[in-house]
Amino acid sequence: MHRVVLVLAVGALLSCAHRGPSHILLFTGTGTSSGDVAAVEGLLDEMHLDFDTASSSHLNGMPESDLRRYTLLIVPGGNFIHMGESLNAATTRNIRDAVGNGLNYLGICAGAILAGDGFNLTGVRFRFYSAEDRGIRKAAVAITGADGSTLDQYWEDGPQLSGWGAVVAKYPDGTPAVAQGAVGSGWVLLTGVHPEAPASWRRSMKFATLVSADREYAAMLVRAALARTPLASF
Repeated sequence: MHRVVLVLAVGALLSCAHRGPSHILLFTGTGTSSGDVAAVEGLLDEMHLDFDTASSSHLNGMPESDLRRYTLLIVPGGNFIHMGESLNAATTRNIRDAVGNGLNYLGICAGAILAGDGFNLTGVRFRFYSAEDRGIRKAAVAITGADGSTLDQYWEDGPQLSGWGAVVAKYPDGTPAVAQGAVGSGWVLLTGVHPEAPASWRRSMKFATLVSADREYAAMLVRAALARTPLASF
């Protein structure tokens, strides 16, 4: 199969960097990967999107009404157990209620796992992608979109997203790598891979896809989550 860049129309950006209120809240608390936080921050800067960050204590102190002042909550990769343990029961309930009442959610790797096993946005507890069963912890993995085109993506201990939403992209074993769906009045977009991964993460791995193409895919996911734009699905 020829490898080509996935190109999908996802609508206009909703925010410009350093102008007016932020539309995006990025979780940077306990358990998040500092490297992934930096990768997402760099991506948002490249996209000229203004954003705020929230530590675990900050998020624990935010009522649902404050969460709903944002358009999108991004939860990056990291240790999903530590991430979940750093947030109190009221916070997980506030996030679930805020999404149900219109907050959009983008979960990357551990952030996708938390959408099921933590915030209970999906009603499904996601399992790891099958490479984990073979003792593989990180790899270049080809994901295939609904149009049949593929992108090699950085994967590290990420989930497969069976049992919830519309499938945007699949792993080589056919399980969902990217999925989307409405949760109440909010829009949820989950990815088990790291399209935002910088070049430094790719050392010792062979990718058929350029870093720039993968990061454009990551930007597309951010735009789609912001605008509640459904991406082409299977």
